[in-house]
Amino acid sequence: MPLLDNLVGDAEVTSLFADDARLDALIAVEAALARASGTTGLIPQEAASRIVELCRDFTPDRARLAEGLARDGVEIPDLIRQLRLAVGEPHAVHAHFGATSQDIIDTAQALAFARLFDLLDARLETLITHLDDWARREGDLPLMAHTRMQRALPFTAAAKLATWTQPLRRHRARLADLRAHALTVQLGGPVGTADSFRGHAPAIIAAMADELGLAATTAWHSERDRIADIGHILARITGSLGKMGQDIGMMAQNEVGEIVLSGGGGSSVMGHKNNPVSAEVLVALARHAAGLQGTLLQAMVHESERSGAAWTLEWMVLPPLAQSTGAALRHALRLIEGARFVAMK
Repeated sequence: MPLLDNLVGDAEVTSLFADDARLDALIAVEAALARASGTTGLIPQEAASRIVELCRDFTPDRARLAEGLARDGVEIPDLIRQLRLAVGEPHAVHAHFGATSQDIIDTAQALAFARLFDLLDARLETLITHLDDWARREGDLPLMAHTRMQRALPFTAAAKLATWTQPLRRHRARLADLRAHALTVQLGGPVGTADSFRGHAPAIIAAMADELGLAATTAWHSERDRIADIGHILARITGSLGKMGQDIGMMAQNEVGEIVLSGGGGSSVMGHKNNPVSAEVLVALARHAAGLQGTLLQAMVHESERSGAAWTLEWMVLPPLAQSTGAALRHALRLIEGARFVAMK
């Protein structure tokens, strides 16, 4: 692991987008597609059972997948070649039946984000609990409010904490809403019309959604607003935490002295310093996430019925954006542990 990842990375989030997790998700989607296709009668039940059974222990050749990805721009064509070879005749032709690479990859990505949302929601809940506890302990302490970098009027620590906590509650609600409309099965076939499923697409989508724990909807190959929404909630969470980090960093300045932090960073020269490292990192991560979200929005310009360029851009942006949000929550929890306000004199 690169040294910098200890500061701005998140191992748990990274694991959700690692090769092992991605391949597991791709194979799980293929199995769900086969099972649903067999149930609806699109493919023979015997073929569906053979494909589903094989997917339980299927381990593709990664070197071949890597070569295929470099050649085809996606790993699915070579993955399906390997899967069909393993399935064998006469059932091989029914593996991946009717689907296109984008169906499998987008659905597998939705699975990754479902797990990410679980992780982020749990961390948000923990952080909110810590902030609420802090408000109960010190909420009545008098502090000085600042507007436009200047001393304004007295208010309470509870009022300050509320500006950090309330956005996080709203973000939890947004995550829940996004599950219903952004984390969906993708199934449209070659050009997004689902004609290749011979009228069975709605039933197959519903069955896959039920098995995979995703929402059911019509195909959205070139409609990337869902992806933008996912990036937006990640950037918003990270931005709210950046505001908290900015506030705490300013309050911890020696000349202000409104907050005392524990476990700050040291200096190589000035031993007396207690640098608010986590507060600084929160600000940096918020700015980084905002930049990544701006890049992700460019992937909404998805030409015609499928864009290799825009699609690839999404893959480049989403994992580091998710890591920034995970790292921000990790630093926020660390930052408030042992922190205490200093009452205004």
